[in-house]
Amino acid sequence: MLSILKQPFPQAIFLAMAIPLVFSSQPLKANPMSLTQTEIDQKIQAIPQWQQQEQTITRTFKFKNFVEAIAFVNQLVEPAETAGHHPDLAISYNKVTVSLTTHDAGGLTQMDFDLAQTISELGN
Repeated sequence: MLSILKQPFPQAIFLAMAIPLVFSSQPLKANPMSLTQTEIDQKIQAIPQWQQQEQTITRTFKFKNFVEAIAFVNQLVEPAETAGHHPDLAISYNKVTVSLTTHDAGGLTQMDFDLAQTISELGN
């Protein structure tokens, strides 16, 4: 059998069959489903002070000074890493604007609302 693999044509067939098997054994990352506008409207009510802007939800947090704003941003690292979902952040002295969307889904998903809830708890 191995001697036949030394021939160019059978070797190509073997590789053509083996490569898909290697890649299919890798776990596939779930592609989250975008929420409908009705679902978004319902979920945004549970996270006060967040606003929808197109396919993004945003909230601006205000702090006493720059140091507190950066301390808040640093608190976001662990929950974002744990969720595997990372917010877009804009920092302006004592204000931090957090924006969430699920790029892979092309819109808002449950992941955005879950992380928004966690971030809201950290910001209070």
